[in-house]
Amino acid sequence: VQLQASGGGLVQVGGSLRLSCEAFGRTFSHSAVGWFRQAPGKEREFVAAIRLSDTITAYADSVKGRFTISRDNGKNTVYLQMNSLRPEDTAVYYCALDLAAGRLSYDGRMYNSWGQGTHVTVSS
Repeated sequence: VQLQASGGGLVQVGGSLRLSCEAFGRTFSHSAVGWFRQAPGKEREFVAAIRLSDTITAYADSVKGRFTISRDNGKNTVYLQMNSLRPEDTAVYYCALDLAAGRLSYDGRMYNSWGQGTHVTVSS
């Protein structure tokens, strides 16, 4: 399975962006997709994840109430709607696929396939 992330860009503080993660190849209905981000000079961190079978979601505390993860199984695509963006949201955002059935992990090491990343810059 290959993942392609898109939708990043430059936005002002308080603005919105919607990231997309499209899966190519075999899809796994019991998998989970996560979004992670890495800012310059910082470690990669968990942002949000969704379990494809039942749409159970998880969010990092820093994005709760501002970001929403969703999926469209017909399009093999997972979205990350980002509202009320802040300068500290500036990072490269990656989507990743966890093939383990029933799991919804915050740990990037649990994810099997990664997209190429899309840049998000929030200017003040």
